[in-house]
Amino acid sequence: MGNYITEGQRYKIEVLLDQRYTVSEISGILGIKYNTLYKEIKKGTVKQIDSQLREYYAYKADYAQMLYNNSVCNRGRNLKIGSDYELVAYIEDMVKNKKYSPEALLLHAENEGIKFKTKLCYKTIYNYFDMGLFLNVDYNDLPSKKAPAKHKKRDENSTVSLNNRTGRSIEERPKDIKDRKIYGHWEMDTVVSAKNTGKSCLLVLSERMTREEIVMKIKDKKSASVVRALDRLEKKLGKKKFREKFKTITCDNGVEFLDSEGIEKGGRTVVYYCHPYSSYERGTNENINRMIRRFFPKGTNFDTVTDKQVSMVQDWINNYPRKLLGGISSRKYIDNLHLSAA
Repeated sequence: MGNYITEGQRYKIEVLLDQRYTVSEISGILGIKYNTLYKEIKKGTVKQIDSQLREYYAYKADYAQMLYNNSVCNRGRNLKIGSDYELVAYIEDMVKNKKYSPEALLLHAENEGIKFKTKLCYKTIYNYFDMGLFLNVDYNDLPSKKAPAKHKKRDENSTVSLNNRTGRSIEERPKDIKDRKIYGHWEMDTVVSAKNTGKSCLLVLSERMTREEIVMKIKDKKSASVVRALDRLEKKLGKKKFREKFKTITCDNGVEFLDSEGIEKGGRTVVYYCHPYSSYERGTNENINRMIRRFFPKGTNFDTVTDKQVSMVQDWINNYPRKLLGGISSRKYIDNLHLSAA
């Protein structure tokens, strides 16, 4: 005996009732519990009119199935967001136009004192995107939310890159840098143009403690271009401030970073090189590079990108609210620590 009735069984119920079978008999024939069948017949019975305009009541399978379908669609609690159209518009604008994640847009609203009728958590907003509830944005407008890849255990015998045997290994880097409690320790990487397009790329510097970001466009992915960019930055800050700000720089073993003497010119900083195939050793760089790709997706030709556009993205990142910084932006965090940004 079953508790659930299928569409096919509903039509059989209608036929058997027309043939004057009792509820008890139909229950035995179809294998449906008596109480379940009785409730089904009661719910699916509607008023009819015969050819002589006389009213009577009969069970109709199509009506009963319609009721069932409607109940399935309405099953569960009502959406929390309800008719809070201001919150919907805010979410759509911050995701579509400001490139904010659900978590970041909630932090931004909290920091700016923006109030709505409805209070949501970021996981609920992600669920709404999964359900396709927003009219003007969809799942594709969201930043990537893939789970971080699990890092394979590094081969302990592979301590340096074959093309960088003389570089200072990250193993020589002071252990306290890993704790991110001291300002001035940076990670460096490049974001490149699409293959077979322009030569220009972005030089990206990420401070480990505050997540401060410096992004500069350079003309090509050569070590000389990297050194020239650091020279310009040193000239802008002054030698003393540059040394205070850039105590160390950690980078990979790409050809553009192999001129360690040029990067460290005059003892202005100390450069360390990650192990091969260990991008997680520059985790801050990797995370922020994904943020940059929200504006310059893969396939971008950086020859066509202006310095003004690059500066805009740098400012956006430095003003982006971060949960790991207590919900405030890198710039605000630096101000609170009375540090000076570039």
